[in-house]
This record gives sequence, C-alpha cells and structure tokens, in this order.
Amino acid sequence: MTVCSTAFETLGRSQARALGCPDLPLAFVPHPFGSIAREKLRPVAEDVAKQIETVLAAKARQGAAASAAATKAARAMRMSVPDDVELLHCMFMDEGIGDGLPVIPPTPERVARMLKGTLRAPDEVIAALGPAYGLATVEHIAINAVMAGCKPEAMELLISIVDAIAAPEFNLQGVQATTNPAAVWAVVSGPVAKRVGVNAGTNCLGPGTHANIGIGRALRLMMLNIGGATPGVMDRATQGQPGKFSMICAENEDDTPWQTLGVERGIAAGVSSVTMVGFSGTLNMNTHSKEPEDILRCFSDSMAHAPSNDYWCGGEPWIIFAPEHANILSAAGYSKADVKQKLWDYSLMPASRMAAKDMERTIRTRKSELGVITADTLLPITTEVNRIGVICAGGPGTHSVYVPGFGNSRSVTRAVRDPG
Repeated sequence: MTVCSTAFETLGRSQARALGCPDLPLAFVPHPFGSIAREKLRPVAEDVAKQIETVLAAKARQGAAASAAATKAARAMRMSVPDDVELLHCMFMDEGIGDGLPVIPPTPERVARMLKGTLRAPDEVIAALGPAYGLATVEHIAINAVMAGCKPEAMELLISIVDAIAAPEFNLQGVQATTNPAAVWAVVSGPVAKRVGVNAGTNCLGPGTHANIGIGRALRLMMLNIGGATPGVMDRATQGQPGKFSMICAENEDDTPWQTLGVERGIAAGVSSVTMVGFSGTLNMNTHSKEPEDILRCFSDSMAHAPSNDYWCGGEPWIIFAPEHANILSAAGYSKADVKQKLWDYSLMPASRMAAKDMERTIRTRKSELGVITADTLLPITTEVNRIGVICAGGPGTHSVYVPGFGNSRSVTRAVRDPG
C-alpha cells in the first residue's frame, strides 16, 4: 500500500492503475499536513497507522499477495475518427489525448512518413516515461510527432530527448507529478540544430519557428499520452506555466564566445546533442551595463530569492546569456568556468531570508552537504559550482534569461544520431 495526502488521491489511484495495481490500498493524510501544528500531529499519525493496520489485517485474512501486471511493448492500436477536424478535436479532448490545441491526425500514412526519419524498428522501446511508465516505442514517438506537426528529420532528436528525460537523475516522475510549475526544456547543440531548423537566435524561446514549437510540443504530448501526466489527475501543478506547452532552443553557436554545452558535457565537437532540463520558469534580466562584474552581480541578485527550490534542496539553476552579454564577459577574459564561479559567489544567500518553515526543510535536506545550518549560514544555490548551467542563445539585445531549476532534477545530455 502507499500513503498520500487527500489532495493527491486522484494521482495515487491513477498511478496505481497505470502501473497495473488498480486495487492498491491507499492511506490518507489530511492536506495540507505541512501546516498542522506539531502538538496535533500525533492523532494524524495514529489515524494513518490504523488505516495501514486495517489494510494489512484484511490482506492477511484473504491470503492475497499484491502483484503488478507485466507491461508489454505493443504496437499502436488503430481507431476510427471523424473526417471533420473540429469533431476530431473534440473527440481527442474527450478521450484525454492531446494538450488542448488542435492536432494533426496521426494516420498510418503520416506515421509511416515520420518513421522515415530513423532507421530504427517501429517497435524498438526507447524508454518508459513516468509517472504512468508507459513504453515509448519509436512508433509511439512518431505518432506524437505527427500530432505536433513535426517533420521526419526531427525523429532522432526526439528519440534522444525521450532517452534523456527517462534517466533516473532527471526525475521525470517528480517533474510530472509535482505541485510545482515544473516543465521540461531542451537545449540543442551541434549540427542537428541547423539541419532540423531549431532556432538559436531572435525569439528562440518564443513563437514563430516550426521546429521549436513542433518538437517542444511533441515532447509535451509524449509526456501526456505516454507518461500519463494528465493535468489535474497526475499533473498536480498548482498553477503550471506556459513552458509546459513547448520549451526548446538551440545554442547560438555562431555568436557564442564559449565552448558549447554539448562539448562541455563530453560530446565530441561536431557531434549533435540535446540537454534536457527540469525548470520552474523564466525571468528576463535586462541590463545595459558594459561592466562584467556589474552584469554578474545583478544576474546573481535575480537568482537569490528566498522561496526558491534551488536553495532548499541544492538544485540546478541556468542562465541563458544573450550574445551581447556573453561577449562582454568573454572580452574581459571571463571563461564559462569563471562566470559560473562568480554567479556562485554572488548568489550566496543568508538562510535567514527564508521563511522559518522553509529553513527547517533546508536544514534537513542539506545537512549532509553543508553541516550545521543557522540563520547566518550563506546558502549556495546548488551543491557545486558546475551545476550552474550557462549557455549563449538569442539575438541582438541586452536581455538575458534566468531559468530557475525544479530543484529535484538533474539535467541530462544525450548525443543525437545521424539519421543516416
């Protein structure tokens, strides 16, 4: 059995069904239990213990043993749909298929064309995607790519994206099922960016670029249709964010003064890669300063905010430097490593800035890393300097972007195969 709060009953039952245990017993704690006074916790704990005792006793009497159904990689089923696109859209929404926007019907002919973008077998399993842990086969990836409006040349990039977000350290289960506004961001490096048409320049995080919107949306559709993170059911974000629809860009390799992210992560120069990041939002940082120290100090001030996931659990924040800012820093002799060190130093935040409750959980989560934590402790934003992510992207202008991390996620980089 499992224990969850009353607000997450729907999530608990949905995930149990998705994992083949529809009858898994649940015990409930009243939500929000974080605000229950300490002196009132004992009756709550005793009630949960009684719920557990009742279930275990019943199981013992029945002599039943819990078992999960085996998951098989099946080919996609076919279904009849109306020709009218408006009726089709309504049908998909009723069935919980899609992100709320109209989709392109994934007919067998369209899926076959999409599969021409890879030499892999349609039934090859790339990964299991949480929280439902549905199996993402090459065919399933192609279906969602068709629905999002992708072109076949995006297939190998999408396959690498799926492989990366399924890595344990990425914690897709946490990203998908949290109350945080967590979303997934893809950073594309190397030749595949230009081959597929991923925007690295002006408006690279915005609308207007077919590849960015299509690939980002295909990822979201896979997280919904394969990963099972239906909003309000398994996806429990308090508000969510627009980045859940699509968040992807390429590094501006033509204008960056620094080593690209792929090479920094161990991918050979000239080889394509994609880095997947669990993030909480974006913040515009506009400064006309031409002084490197001023730029980095101001950016660090934006990073250091008290209600931050990154501070209480040692997360992974990112900065997207505009080419103008990046080249000012480089011209003054700042390497990417120098920039990370300055951001680390300037963003140290007194623990006293946190709410008392948040400081308590910071003491618990970072004690093994930082030792004794008091109100005077200067908290680093992450566990080590190199966990601050730095890339150069965007077009002309004095706007860089702070991308706070989800906290309980680590970015993952994967090479992208040449489609052959």
